[in-house]
Formats: sequence, structure tokens, C-alpha cells
Amino acid sequence: MRASGILLPIASLPSNYGIGCFSKSAYEFINILKKAGQKYWQILPIGPTGYGDSPYQSFSTFAGNPYFIDLDALIEEGMLCKDECDSYDVGNNARYIDYEKIYLSRFKLLRIAYERSNIGNKKEFKEFNERNAYWLDDYALYMAVKNQFDGVSWNKWDEDIKLRKPDALVKYKKELSNEVEFYKYIQYVFSNQWEKLKKYANEKGIQIIGDIPIYVAFDSADTWSNPELFQLDEFNNPIAVAGCPPDAFSDTGQLWGNPLYRWDYHKKNGFGWWFKRIEYCFELYDVLRVDHFKGFDEYYSIPFGDTTAEFGHWEKGPGIEFFEAMKKQLGDINLIAEDLGNLTDSVRLLLKQTGYPGMKVLEFAFDSREESDYLPHNYDKNSIVYTGTHDNDTIHGWYEKLCKEDKELAKAYLNNYNNDINEVHWDFIRLAQQSVSKLCIIPIQDYLGLGSNARINTPSTVGDNWKWRLVDGDISEELTKKIYKIMKLYGRL
Repeated sequence: MRASGILLPIASLPSNYGIGCFSKSAYEFINILKKAGQKYWQILPIGPTGYGDSPYQSFSTFAGNPYFIDLDALIEEGMLCKDECDSYDVGNNARYIDYEKIYLSRFKLLRIAYERSNIGNKKEFKEFNERNAYWLDDYALYMAVKNQFDGVSWNKWDEDIKLRKPDALVKYKKELSNEVEFYKYIQYVFSNQWEKLKKYANEKGIQIIGDIPIYVAFDSADTWSNPELFQLDEFNNPIAVAGCPPDAFSDTGQLWGNPLYRWDYHKKNGFGWWFKRIEYCFELYDVLRVDHFKGFDEYYSIPFGDTTAEFGHWEKGPGIEFFEAMKKQLGDINLIAEDLGNLTDSVRLLLKQTGYPGMKVLEFAFDSREESDYLPHNYDKNSIVYTGTHDNDTIHGWYEKLCKEDKELAKAYLNNYNNDINEVHWDFIRLAQQSVSKLCIIPIQDYLGLGSNARINTPSTVGDNWKWRLVDGDISEELTKKIYKIMKLYGRL
């Protein structure tokens, strides 16, 4: 069945306190999706973020981002007062997130709510802890200890707790019991609010597409509590780290810095940690986009300590064996393979063997030097088409920067030579929607016809990413009706 969806990160929703969250605006956006004839809402990873604010560098692959907790809901429950929430400065530009100000205020408010909650005596809280103990215990302790050491990475903690010596674990659990419970409380509230929002979306006929980064951050509860899963030395320092070789995005490649997996160890243990991780994702989402699918075929290994990704090399990943084992354990699950980047024959074969749909991005299609797999006449039905992703410029920003030859190719392909920059986004949206791809996802910025200042992320840069937001009134009734008409025209209702 043909369908369509919109890409909008949770953080980019409008809200009262500086960053998008599970607020009234999230429910209103679901209503807009329904009216616009959409069946999917694609979001980015929703884990707690650290330095750089990237959702792809999270303190936990299981935990939720405390920033997404709706403070208005806590006010309604009597856990906070409106005056308390209004007393903090969360920035004065509704269009862009000020992460520093939110970091300095949000946890203070959540601590007030925790102190008033008397949560330790509640049966539902105890049940939540028991159900999620396999990740929650380590995460809450990790965050509590991290605070004790002024936020430094766990490899700079005292040796006993860095290496998780039993006596040290007992000691810190006892000394930091309140702090540990506070972090469990945050996850409990996050879980309840997200569950309610997802249920509302599903009742409206909207499915949530989540996103699982292939790697976890080095400074994370996952790496600290499971060092045996990663390529670390005897002192738990990385041997090599993840990234991408030089490409169109960056002349020196992308140095992500994530620890690499010991795939032989995972295989020996039946990929158990990985399958728990994926199973948990399907408690949160209806569909899962697997980031950097290529890494399962082969992964780029960069020597630890290198300052660029230029001198890495390729290693073999787990391949089809991983997906066959996953199918046996988890059955048929709804995955999207993020197969972008340097596609080799072996990656194409792996994608074909799994049967998962890959991604087609129109911004990659118009290269006048060669024929592109991303031109719509080369698509098959089992694919997901995007105008661009969170890592791309907006259609407007991209089109303005196209070289003359590539722009001429785009004009010829679209049969549009009037060069009206204010309307060109609709040409690409229609091109994506009319393609044979079974699902079409359009970033909300492209429906709004916004320029580069609305871009979500520029790979290999830090400081200006993950900040852009919708503001109330951006999505008009007229725009919603126009989107619906396009869905009807191209059979995606």
C-alpha cells in the first residue's frame, strides 16, 4: 500500500519551554498529519544527549531524553508550579533551541517534581523498574556516578568504579541511592508520556518511525556496563573507533568516535544484546530505521587517537548471519535500511537478502557527470523516498547551491525551466510522491519551503546542529489541504 509521512524530530516541535516535547503541540501535530493524509511520523533517536547535542551520541541506547518530558503535564499533576517553570531562562528565540540554557534549568525542575512525587512508594514505579531493570539499573547508576565526578566521561572516573569492581558498585549504589532513584523517576515519567502520545498517534492511524543508531557513544551507560561488547583494551580505552571515509560530505571523512563492536563476541552470544536493543525499540516505535546499514556488511575502523577519518580501513561486519538470527528470534519486524553512502555490491546483496526497503534521496540524484540510482525512474516499489534527510540541506538550500550543470539536469528532469525558487520545493515533493516507492517521507522544512537556516544537521560540524524548531502557526490549514490533495493525486491516502 502506498503511503506518505513527514520527518520532524521531537525536539523541533513548538512548546512553552525552549525545546519540543510530548506536549499539546505534539498531539496537534498528529492531528495535522491525519488531516494532511499522512500515515507516518518519522522522528530521530530520542535518547538523552550529551556534548554536541546529537541524538546519535546518547548516554544510553535505551533511556529517553529528559528534555522531552512535558512540563505542562507535570504542572497539571501538581508536581510543578507554572511560576517555577516560568522562572527559568530557556532562551528568547522560539525558532532555535538554546541547549545550554535548557541544560541549566531542566534538571532543576525535574528534581523538584521528583521530590514532590513520593515516587518510591508507588506500585507502578516499582513495576516499571522491575520490567526495565536489565538496562535501567546500569543507566541510573551511571548518571548518578557521572554527576559525582562532575560530568566527565566514565573512563576518567576512579579506577574501582570505572572497572565496575563489585565493592565499588555496592558502595556507589548505597551512597547515591537518591540520585539513582531520581534518574529512574525521569525514565518513568518519560515512558508514561511517550506511551500516551504514541497511543494517540496509533488511534489516529499514524505510525511512528523511530531511528536506531548502529553505534552507541563511548561515554554511555552501554559501553561502561558492557565493555566486553566493544573493541576496548585492558584499561577499557578504545582500540579503534567508527566513522566514514572521505566523501561528498567531508574531504577528511567523518570521525564519529564511537567504539566499534567485537562482532565475534556478539556472534558467540547469539547477538543477545543487539536483539534486546531492537526488541526494546519496538516497544517505542512501529517502524525502525536502521542507521548506517552498511556497517552490518563492513565497517570503517579508524585508529583511536586519529584526528580525522582519512587513515581508517574496512573490516567485515556480521552480514546476513545477523539478520537471519534476528528473524528467528524476533520474527518479521518492520525495518527500513539506511543504505546511503558508499554502496558496494556486497551491501546491495545484503539489502536484497534481508528484503528490507532501502532509502532513495532526491538530493543525491542530480549529478550531471553520471547516471544515478537516486533518479526516480530507477526506483523499485520496495524503497522509501525522501527529498532529503536530517543530514541534508533543505530542498531550497540545496537547489540554490547546485552547480549550473546539475541544476540544468534537474530542470530538464522536472520539465520546469521557469526557475521560480519560491516554488521549486513543490516540484521535488511531487517528484517524490509520484515515484513508485511504497513510502514517501518529506521533512517538514521542505513542505514549508524553508532555506538552509532551517537545516537540522551538517555532518562533521559541531555547534549549530539539532536546533531548528517549528513555531506555532507555521503549518496553516491551507498547507495541510494542499498536502492532502497531493496525497490523493498520487494514490498515497
